[in-house]
Amino acid sequence: MTRVAVIAHRRKTLGGGLDELRTRLADEGVTDLLWYEVPKSRKAPKKVRKAVDKGAELILVWGGDGMVQHCVDTLAGWDGATGIIPAGTANLLATNLGIPQDLEAAVKIALHGDRRRIDLGRVNGRHFAVMAGAGFDAEMISDADRQLKDSMGKLAYVWTGLRHVRDEVVPVKIKVDGEKWFDGEASCVLFGNVSTITGGIEAFDDARPDDGRLEIGVATGHGVIDWARTLGRMAVGRSENSPLVEITQGRKVDVRFGTPQTYEVDGGACGTDKRLKVRVVPSAITVCVPAQRDGERATGD
Repeated sequence: MTRVAVIAHRRKTLGGGLDELRTRLADEGVTDLLWYEVPKSRKAPKKVRKAVDKGAELILVWGGDGMVQHCVDTLAGWDGATGIIPAGTANLLATNLGIPQDLEAAVKIALHGDRRRIDLGRVNGRHFAVMAGAGFDAEMISDADRQLKDSMGKLAYVWTGLRHVRDEVVPVKIKVDGEKWFDGEASCVLFGNVSTITGGIEAFDDARPDDGRLEIGVATGHGVIDWARTLGRMAVGRSENSPLVEITQGRKVDVRFGTPQTYEVDGGACGTDKRLKVRVVPSAITVCVPAQRDGERATGD
């Protein structure tokens, strides 16, 4: 029997909560269970390392994208499998992989679904599964603090976003795989491992989490009108068709800002820096995904 560990953010809820999770695992015959709860996602890595040291082969992560980010940052390169139980405000990796916000279904996927090796990104030493960003995006996420997200959910990002649409553009120089790609003024720089990012926006239409590349996007618009045009194009068509967005793909990215910029990984603010060194880490983790029928393409392509 596979040795299972649960790493749970005790403040997050889904279905009947952690009591239901215990019951469903027991009903599935999971008896040799390692169980760890944390009050904050930043405390998860210590528990993840303990679970691995105790021989866990499948780690179930209970929480949102911040919790998942802290766990996969620790598990990058591990041979075991990671199952996501999407109990947080934002569950973008789960959404991109086809894992529903339903406790019974998520448990069955973790225990009986397919196993898929996916890439991670890494920015200034931190791994991310969904996206990283700097500028408008990161300022918006930084302002959407825990209290606001708990009370407003996803609307917290919209609310704080409206407060930053007037932020000024900054000089940015970007090299992709050693070649100069962008040199100009921008309000936001994004790096995506999957297609759907913060706020449910389909920012990177061609993103695949297992192609050994990251999507790189630069938004040059600023102010209410520019951002309304940009988000409108993203909502009804391909992001690259917006005249205020430039998109490419690459494995290594070097970003230099004219002034220090706030940056984030998977919805968690990381502080400010004038330089971002971004890399893809191919096939970094194994995740549990819905079983695919013959001939069916994997979710998240």
